[in-house]
Amino acid sequence: MAGVLAAALLSPLPAAAKIDIDIPEVSEAIETNVRAFLSLTRYADRDDVTDDVMSRLQRRIVNETRQALEPLGYYEPNVTYDVAKQGESWKVTIHIEPGRPVRLSEVNVNVTGPGANDRIIRELVEADDIKPGLRLNHGTYERVKGNLVRVAKNEGYLDARLTKHDLVIDRVERRATVDLEADTGERYSFGQIDIAQDVITDEAMRRLLRMHPGEPYTLDTLLRTQYVLDDTQYFSVVDIESGDPDPETRTVPVRVTAEPSRKHRYAAAVGYGTDTRARGKFTWDNRRVNESGHKFKLELLGSSIVTDLTGRYIVPVMDIALEKLEFTGTLRDEELGDTQSERAEVGAGLTQVLGRWQRVLQVRLSDETTTEADGTKNTNFYLVPSVSYSTLPSYIVGGRKRPYFFSAELRGSPETLGSDASFLQLRLKGERVFDLSELWHLHLRSELGISRIAATSDLPASQRFFAGGEGSVRGFALNELSPRDERSRTVGGRNLATGTIEIVRDLPRNFGVAAFYDIGNAFNDFDDPMLAYSVGLGVRYNIAVASFGIDVAQALSEPGREPEPDHSPRFHLYIATQF
Repeated sequence: MAGVLAAALLSPLPAAAKIDIDIPEVSEAIETNVRAFLSLTRYADRDDVTDDVMSRLQRRIVNETRQALEPLGYYEPNVTYDVAKQGESWKVTIHIEPGRPVRLSEVNVNVTGPGANDRIIRELVEADDIKPGLRLNHGTYERVKGNLVRVAKNEGYLDARLTKHDLVIDRVERRATVDLEADTGERYSFGQIDIAQDVITDEAMRRLLRMHPGEPYTLDTLLRTQYVLDDTQYFSVVDIESGDPDPETRTVPVRVTAEPSRKHRYAAAVGYGTDTRARGKFTWDNRRVNESGHKFKLELLGSSIVTDLTGRYIVPVMDIALEKLEFTGTLRDEELGDTQSERAEVGAGLTQVLGRWQRVLQVRLSDETTTEADGTKNTNFYLVPSVSYSTLPSYIVGGRKRPYFFSAELRGSPETLGSDASFLQLRLKGERVFDLSELWHLHLRSELGISRIAATSDLPASQRFFAGGEGSVRGFALNELSPRDERSRTVGGRNLATGTIEIVRDLPRNFGVAAFYDIGNAFNDFDDPMLAYSVGLGVRYNIAVASFGIDVAQALSEPGREPEPDHSPRFHLYIATQF
């Protein structure tokens, strides 16, 4: 018995039979479709493929391959194959000559009804997905056909339907005609909106909604309402449910149900960054000071270059999802290049929405001590009024994702109102994304700062410009770029100019890769900006409203200084929100 067991253990195990399928010299789309149609694919990893099973499978190859090519417009392909047995495995090579494809000769896509001229519907009709001269693709045809009704329904035309959907194929002439027509029907509006919640007052809750009775019913409006309610942090769960449409009144009732989030939220985090090195953060949020939706937030931030204690009291006003009156108090000790800023500030600001723009009117009282690179200290009082404008994120205001962002801020400190020094400052920032193709994108980013003041030393350290670090000129440390004193210490500048050119290639599963070129510096004179340069590569991961990643950048030059041995490649964390 023992001898039999030993012999069994020493005997080699039978090799698992596998099928290796090779489809050379065809496009990725053809190969993918063929593999999906082949019965061979379903047997590829099985270990019970006998000669008889393989015989049956290979007899199906030609017909299944032909069926796979028809949806892609190839109706007369030449298909051959070779089958070779290698031990217990099989090697199947399929040779495909697709032949001349069927092309679209005539395409008619039309929409009738009250919604025919809506922008989003017209864009769908005028799209280049199916146009005369293009190869017939059944998947594209079905997608366009389905979108005609789906988009109309999303825009509130709930009775939309296809009135014509003809695809006629002439295999002999290798041409096809498409005739699609949809009728939108009348548009529906929001009907009665019922709210079930006891978190904030009913008036405050209704001012959060993006929808109101009588307004056009759209899926986008429902989604924006969901985003807004989630962003307030008043609620832990929000459920927005549309009722049955009423065909007589053409209205859709909506019910909003919300449950409260925890009133108090405490959070602590520690981390490490190439710019800040070790860092930590503690936050206390009182999400609902009262039923009107007032909030209070206390934040403590600490790292090797900055410590900050800030308290904020927020009073929602008007459109309480987007507009607010905010009172702040801050104690901050910050290293800026080779200078140091210690300041105590109080301020008040009013945030308003003007169409697709956000305006912030603010005034701050600041007592700041600036420690220069040579150890000299200056303590001054500043009263700083400011006004800023910036584009609102597209997912808040609705519509398509915007390919650009812009912000502008004008601030100053007049001696006539009690400040120890006068200055005027303009800060501009913009970004733009160009889609070169479906997978390739060009990102442009620029920042400009201009100060008007008698002497740079009169400008507090917190208001001086520095460049370098993530979001600026990568490859350099945070605030490493600026004018320097006689001992080559960074002291900050009156002006700033930076720019980025970045090429991004999308990859599967929301990933992407990027190559970039950064340029910029902080300086005192626009006649001699002395710009620095860097190049780098990055990896991206994209979600609905943001992108995350890691960049590695190499500094190429730094004006006014000899190359330093520590200018080896630097890593930077990449975070960008949707415009």
